[in-house]
Amino acid sequence: MIIAPSLLAADFSKFGREIARVDQSGADWLHLDIMDGHFVPNISFGPEVARMARPLTRKKIDIHLMCSRPEILLEPFAKAQSDQITVHVELGDQVGPLLWKIRSLNNAAALAINPPTPMSLVEPFLGQIQSLLIMTVNPGFGGQPFIRETLPKIEQAFRWRQERRLNFHIAVDGGVTLESAAECARCGADVFVSGSALFKQRSLPRAVAAMRKTVEKNKRDIDRR
Repeated sequence: MIIAPSLLAADFSKFGREIARVDQSGADWLHLDIMDGHFVPNISFGPEVARMARPLTRKKIDIHLMCSRPEILLEPFAKAQSDQITVHVELGDQVGPLLWKIRSLNNAAALAINPPTPMSLVEPFLGQIQSLLIMTVNPGFGGQPFIRETLPKIEQAFRWRQERRLNFHIAVDGGVTLESAAECARCGADVFVSGSALFKQRSLPRAVAAMRKTVEKNKRDIDRR
């Protein structure tokens, strides 16, 4: 099980200290939400934040591009030493070439899907990705409540992974608290991107440990399903 604190919920005035908190927290990845104000109605970080973060953490830097033109950002983030780059299936015909380009830049390729989008759109790409990110809120802003109607998508992804003997991660992002993380783990998720539920706690290590304990306790038993 992978815990990935989302920097979007950090104190923006203390980025260095917040990244160091993640590095010392026992979390596995550092998740960066990149928003362009077009694909989603908000603006967040650029490649410079990833470049600044790299020497401050040994964690995997996980880039989530919520952008209308991700192709112009792939090389800048790769040069900033990102480890994984996620693009959205809603980009249509661009998806295949984007995934190929990400892999050519020595990053893990990941694909995200929004709550209203049918899972059939991600199915053709399952063999090309290292992670499938199922958005459990409508992307654009942190602190939104978890959408329980997304749980069947997690179950579908789990079934596909088992049936096709694939090994991509099943990640969830949006409103991920201890309660919703447990629900997602029972459905088959194994990566938990969480912002406010982690960063807003006084002790990030305790918050990460509590989430890890919760998801381990509730994880779907692969051997019996």
